[in-house]
Amino acid sequence: MRRDTPPGLLLIDAEPAQAGLVSALAQRAGWRVLRAADVAEAVERSDRSSIRLDAALIDLWSPDEASVRSVARLRKSLPELPIIVVTAQDSVDLAVRAVRAGAHDVLVKPIARHRLLAALDHVVAADGPAGELRPLVEKWSEALDFAEIVGSAPPFRRALDVAMRAAATPATILIEGESGVGKELLAQAIHRASARQAGPLITVNCAAIPANLIESELFGHERGAFTGAFERRPGLFANADGGTIFLDEIGDLPGDAQAKLLRVLQSGEIRPIGAAHPRQVSVRVIAATNRRLSDDVARGRFREDLFYRLAVVPLTLPPLRDRIGDVAPLAAHLLDRIARQLGLPSLAVDASAVALLEAHDWPGNVRQLHNVLFRAAIFRDGGTLTASDFPQLRAAHAGPQPAANDDAPVPAPAGTAPPAGSVALFGADGHVRPIDEIEADLIRMAIGHYRGRMTEVARRLRIGRSTLYRKLGELGIEQAG
Repeated sequence: MRRDTPPGLLLIDAEPAQAGLVSALAQRAGWRVLRAADVAEAVERSDRSSIRLDAALIDLWSPDEASVRSVARLRKSLPELPIIVVTAQDSVDLAVRAVRAGAHDVLVKPIARHRLLAALDHVVAADGPAGELRPLVEKWSEALDFAEIVGSAPPFRRALDVAMRAAATPATILIEGESGVGKELLAQAIHRASARQAGPLITVNCAAIPANLIESELFGHERGAFTGAFERRPGLFANADGGTIFLDEIGDLPGDAQAKLLRVLQSGEIRPIGAAHPRQVSVRVIAATNRRLSDDVARGRFREDLFYRLAVVPLTLPPLRDRIGDVAPLAAHLLDRIARQLGLPSLAVDASAVALLEAHDWPGNVRQLHNVLFRAAIFRDGGTLTASDFPQLRAAHAGPQPAANDDAPVPAPAGTAPPAGSVALFGADGHVRPIDEIEADLIRMAIGHYRGRMTEVARRLRIGRSTLYRKLGELGIEQAG
């Protein structure tokens, strides 16, 4: 559904300072915020407010049942509103009870800006409420060794074989693959199998750091180097000295930072902002991207010399839809881990559940599979999961069956050219147009409608900015309009 107003957040927090911080973060991301101290006030204010609410965020100060019941009261009063719980209690038990009471997700303090915005984006996305618990699941994900990684599809096994051989070398590795295929998991396995396993593994999401802070975050700064630099900060490369740094979404690294990263790879030296002298570090770099970095090089969006420095050992992880035969063993493996995390009896899936899971195309890949299984396990409490434990997937696959003659063109109604400001679904031959052509036209229309304001375009299309820019490259959309 098209939205003509910014998304609205119902913020429930009795602590003014914390509420002010969260409110400021949300407002900077384009949200309108309605604040309340408790559930009763929140319900009353929501009834009187002109703000259309898209999500609620409630702070649980204690792990007792009274706090959890507040989530249930909010769910009962506003049943259609996705709820995110914020808590200082790093407890799986509290998270599970909150979700059972009606929460869509749980964030643990201190709240990182990118995790808060990711949770908000997730619950308002078109597929957000469909049975997934993204930040919650990622909070308690486990690092694995190569022997524990499940998958028998030939392309996947080839990538693992190359990764295992490369792990024993100091070579820089570039991992490509769609979001959710397991790039970070593979980076963890490489680090654990390397000679640097006793050193730190530092993970950096390059897309989540503001462009004006990326150099300071990566390479550090001296006290007084710029306004707001009240103390010396070593930077993430210095923190990773003797270990590995994993640069996720490397394609989103700004140009200036690309040049500085290239110098680090060439010399092994970092120079914090404001420092008089460089510092030598020994850091193994593993980079990852959800798009083809060579395409960004060809379009001038990524430095060619840096690309070759990063891609000494290139790896590509296939999407889950290309290895459907791995879904059943993956589900069994993930459920075993989930049961241990939640302290539940052993979990399994029956034939009906396996058939449903294998019928899904998993646009979010293994991460999405994990999330869906995690939510099902929370509400099942052990035993065997059946197809009925995945209502969102069943609904997604309950559409009408195709006609007997799939090849016959369905002519578009005569004289029904698409009106101005719309996207044509049918071609001149009467057939439905390819999805990539429709998607490209929709993005072009949105860019023109919002006069090239890409943040607004991404929000209206319910996708992240990095995803939007990736699609511009993939679909060959070079200019706004």
